[in-house]
Amino acid sequence: MLEVKTQSRPRPKPTRPAGEPGMSIAEAARRTGVSAHTLRYYERAGLVITDVDRTSGGRRRYHELDLNWISVCTKLRATGMPIKTIRRYAELVAAGHGNEEERLALMEAHSADVTARIAELRVNLKLINHKIDVYRGRLAAGDADQLWAHTAD
Repeated sequence: MLEVKTQSRPRPKPTRPAGEPGMSIAEAARRTGVSAHTLRYYERAGLVITDVDRTSGGRRRYHELDLNWISVCTKLRATGMPIKTIRRYAELVAAGHGNEEERLALMEAHSADVTARIAELRVNLKLINHKIDVYRGRLAAGDADQLWAHTAD
């Protein structure tokens, strides 16, 4: 397990530019390509590296920094990174400077996992393409009815 190096002074979370008005959760969902439900989940799960702003009425206001980070999270998730690992990565990023080696180790481990899955997918794709070639050949020859034919005995 990767650990954040503790220091005597707390580290601030990343901040947004002052005066940026933000956007509604619906607009953030549209811009990120994830649902409003997913945005709320990412926040509850501890995946967002900043505290999402709120209006005086309690509605979320997202900023470019939030959208950029959410994009990182969705890409990591799309590559199969577990939520627990994304949360750990978010904790490291939010903690600031001093843990870059730990972040690197986390990304290298994930890269190795993704590379192994890609290799497995390539093997599986080779089989699929072979089956496509077989079906095309049999259809062209007119004897496709003999493929995987079940006979009752």
